[in-house]
Amino acid sequence: MKPVKVGVLGLGTVGGGTVNVLKRNAQEISRRAGREIMITHASARDLTRERICDTQGITLSTDPYEIINDPEIEIVLELMGGTDLAKELVLQAIANGKHIVTANKALIALHGNEIFAAASKANVMVAYEAAVAGGIPIIKTIREGLSGNQVNWLAGIINGTGNFILTEMRDKGRDFADVLTEAQALGYAEADPTFDVEGIDAGHKLMILASIAFGIPLQFENVYTEGITKITRADVEYAGELGYRIKHLGIARKTANGIELRVHPTLIPERRLIANVDGVMNAILVQADAVGPTLYYGAGAGSEATASAVIADVVDVVRALALDAQNRVPYLGFQESEINNLPILAPAEIETTYYLRLTVEDKPGTLADITGILAKQNISIEALIQKEPKQGETRVSIIMLTQKTIEKEMDAAISAIENLSSVTGQVTRIRLETLG
Repeated sequence: MKPVKVGVLGLGTVGGGTVNVLKRNAQEISRRAGREIMITHASARDLTRERICDTQGITLSTDPYEIINDPEIEIVLELMGGTDLAKELVLQAIANGKHIVTANKALIALHGNEIFAAASKANVMVAYEAAVAGGIPIIKTIREGLSGNQVNWLAGIINGTGNFILTEMRDKGRDFADVLTEAQALGYAEADPTFDVEGIDAGHKLMILASIAFGIPLQFENVYTEGITKITRADVEYAGELGYRIKHLGIARKTANGIELRVHPTLIPERRLIANVDGVMNAILVQADAVGPTLYYGAGAGSEATASAVIADVVDVVRALALDAQNRVPYLGFQESEINNLPILAPAEIETTYYLRLTVEDKPGTLADITGILAKQNISIEALIQKEPKQGETRVSIIMLTQKTIEKEMDAAISAIENLSSVTGQVTRIRLETLG
């Protein structure tokens, strides 16, 4: 059988790593796939730039259209990132009858519905394991390994930059801005870190996970995202005193009223395994009805870790080349006719537990006023810490953990508390999940 020819769009970190791993493990990969796999063409913006991979034997070009229009190339690896040009190239490659492997979470989260529809019409495959959690095979796990289960919920640390920052804040008592600067110097964060620290990157990944877990269309616009920029060293320390750790979690949960899709800082009991995932590592906890909770841990980014997932997709595509569409694994794990547009809960309708931190005047009646407001909104207090005022100061910090409540009731309570004359500044609110 003749080799399967592959074209690569983008020779950066992931593209270069993919070339290296595919060349190094070529024999083992062909044994698994049943055919030899050859990268014959690759495109990059700058061909003079030093590469992390050996491009000998690969035809290089600055024009990606040369690859997607080459009739001999059967599989196109979209590893360039971005959404506009990537979408245009992927759709054109599909129209040309080529199979797609991508590591582009934004492309799938924002345009996946359109891309999958085009691929289905053209009878080609689109694979995207590397789009979520780097080298962790979480897409295949949920879509195929857990296909006999109903997934109840999943929660994931799916952005290594944010996890690195929160780990450093906890372990070394550092401030957010200080750690962010180091993360940028180390290459963990971009010069503009907005996507990482504001939860947008994690939101893209969460949307993909939720779609394959619950069989719903991709709809990133309905994902609630909240960043970690307002988390202080004090919050990290108080959480520790209460037996919790703060993680930037993506959470998708199926409820009787609809689907929760949310990314935000979250207190997790420190005894949970996922609470002990540190540094730039990723982890996803999945709760399903038959198997119960399962945890998946590993490198969420990096050249060869992500390449591992890309090449696994290439092998899957090669194995299925001879199959027609109805005999292939569905794009989102459910048959196209069975994708359900279930309601997505608005943030105000989500029910969870809360950590609250307030700065108040140390005078009689203040705590009674605050607890009275909470009681009026049917919010019960689970735990409370009142810090001693520092010498010469009249303000103190109060930290509370509440029982479960609806977010809109908490919104109303916080608004009323902030209007008290004895309360200084804004109330810090962090959601809490036991993940039990």
